[in-house]
Amino acid sequence: MAVYAYKQITVGSKLLRAMWQVTWAVLFRPSPVPLHAWRCFLLRLFGAKIDRGVHPYPSARIWAPWNLTMGEHSCLSHRVDCYCVDVISIGAYSTVSQYSFLCSASHDYTVASMPLVAAPITIGERVWITADVFVGPGVTIGDGAVITARSSVFNDIPPWTVASGNPAVPKTRRRFEGASIE
Repeated sequence: MAVYAYKQITVGSKLLRAMWQVTWAVLFRPSPVPLHAWRCFLLRLFGAKIDRGVHPYPSARIWAPWNLTMGEHSCLSHRVDCYCVDVISIGAYSTVSQYSFLCSASHDYTVASMPLVAAPITIGERVWITADVFVGPGVTIGDGAVITARSSVFNDIPPWTVASGNPAVPKTRRRFEGASIE
């Protein structure tokens, strides 16, 4: 079960986000697809923790780079929406495929003012989030897991499993060419 924290978006944070949005629109988004190192440089300028060989695609949207961590050779593919109000960590050799939405925040609908609440998302190493997957606040996806297309993940997914559905549930163990990874 996710532990949500109430979040206040400060004036300083709003100003930094405005600066990032201009940078994203002018320098990040129009950059040619192969210039991953350039986009990594821009993300690092805004506080992202980016390891070597990372592939952020130009159409990927990152809400607050200072809340993003990407392990070596990880990927945010085309049109991924990374709503990192809270920390989003993507492990080494993990891929978040096109049109997926990593959503670390929501609103507390039990309070009339519907305040913003957030919880971190942790994606382990060697994970594949396939096309158009929603990952909600507070979710941990274990190492080596695969989340199939158009699934919605609201609960933790164990390591080395293939999960699918809405809500996503583990269906089978992930296997490689006749061998299981333990």
